[in-house]
Amino acid sequence: MEKTGAKQQPSDKKESAFGTHLFLLIVLIIYLLVFLFDPSRTFAALQFSSEMLIKLLPVLALVSGFMFLNNLFVKPSWVRNHVGHDSGWRGMLIAVVGGTVSMGPIYVWYGMLQEFQQKGMRISLIASFLYARSVKLQLLPLLIYYFGWLYAVVLVFYLIIFSVFNGLLTERLSIKS
Repeated sequence: MEKTGAKQQPSDKKESAFGTHLFLLIVLIIYLLVFLFDPSRTFAALQFSSEMLIKLLPVLALVSGFMFLNNLFVKPSWVRNHVGHDSGWRGMLIAVVGGTVSMGPIYVWYGMLQEFQQKGMRISLIASFLYARSVKLQLLPLLIYYFGWLYAVVLVFYLIIFSVFNGLLTERLSIKS
């Protein structure tokens, strides 16, 4: 069984960097070709891309900040002790509560969860964290307003319970493969 959180070999990093540069080169060539045939569309595409980049900069800064703090403060020993293979139900509770209170776009969390996995976080806890994100605390008042207390409590209860089941099933399936 191959370890999924293994570090990349130096040759893998060189190939990845080559692929990134190749992709950039292809995009630039496409822009150049489109510019030769229709400069106005090229400028419209560049304007759209720059506006998108400006909108994404705060999110990218937030992600970079989280990654920096993660690397600075979260040590592999903390991950192993609190959400590692021997963390038991305490680790599951941390994952479910963390997923429930986490906010923002999901892709913000992927890099951090990958780093946690490389530091020893259980796959079941990652799956539970991601599933528990479907509980939106900031939208709970609206849910209660439109559907009532009983519906909101039952829905949140089921989402939390199934986040645990989802995590355990994911871990069970990942062990067999």
